[in-house]
Amino acid sequence: MHALRRILLVEDSARDAELILDALDGHKLANEVVHVRDGAEALDYLNRRGQFASRSDDQPILMLLDLKLPRVDGLEVLRQMKGDAALKMIPVVMMTSSREEQDLLRSYELGVNAYVVKPMKFQDFVEAVKQVSGFWAVLNEVPQSPRRG
Repeated sequence: MHALRRILLVEDSARDAELILDALDGHKLANEVVHVRDGAEALDYLNRRGQFASRSDDQPILMLLDLKLPRVDGLEVLRQMKGDAALKMIPVVMMTSSREEQDLLRSYELGVNAYVVKPMKFQDFVEAVKQVSGFWAVLNEVPQSPRRG
């Protein structure tokens, strides 16, 4: 079993981020959640750049990634992650309102681990977050991320 590691939430909507954080808290996950608001911040966090340069070098156990983000969109974040040996093992769950087939297909082509369409009803949304986080952050086993040299 792995030690508790962070969940990285990449979500630009304050409302959706609050709902996700509340659902995670209600699910009693002990994992710390780091919330960033766009793809550029997510890449800075993962690569320990800018405001995240001094963070610990352990990578998240899970990334919950919105598709439609300012500055750098979710597909580009995913493309860069899965192309980087030090980041590609981090499970990524796309959490989006997009039901477009091209977004789903492109996400899987780039290596997403799961694609979840955000339900419109509050209770359905909370339940979806609980199920996703419970599996990926608690049940799923991942290798320790390789350290950068």
